[in-house]
Amino acid sequence: MLDHRILEELQQYIDRNMMYVVCEKSMGPIEDYVLESISPLEIESFIEQKRKPTLQKVLFGFIDKKGSTDAEVYKKAGIDRRLFSKIRSNPDYRPGKNTVIALALGLELSKKETDKLLSSAGYSLSDSETSDLVIQFCIERNIYDIHQVNYALDYFSQKPLGGVL
Repeated sequence: MLDHRILEELQQYIDRNMMYVVCEKSMGPIEDYVLESISPLEIESFIEQKRKPTLQKVLFGFIDKKGSTDAEVYKKAGIDRRLFSKIRSNPDYRPGKNTVIALALGLELSKKETDKLLSSAGYSLSDSETSDLVIQFCIERNIYDIHQVNYALDYFSQKPLGGVL
């Protein structure tokens, strides 16, 4: 059982940290406060300065750099032509992480290039996920054949890229 002194300290802690919630209710909706304190021009400027190229730009930049054709890439990646066409024609389309990884393998990208491609789609390879570590191992060892990578993923009971072995 907690003694009276500890309970008083706990109450003070709660009172100090609940102040934000109390202030929020007295100010009105938080959205109004945020919009008054931040200029939309500031936000637009921040976005403009921080925005990186889209997946579409990064992907097709790598295809051009490598001197590959679209067909070579999507066949090596083991993805459907229609899916690849959707990526090409819609700059806002964001395929799944495994599709982006498959494209990186199809292009035989380095680890740094793969990270850039994944980042452009909002993904990354984690050092905490077994499947991501298998992918990183394969890339670092220049193992780009999708079937070999899928075999390695299956060996560690991970879901294969593209859903098939």
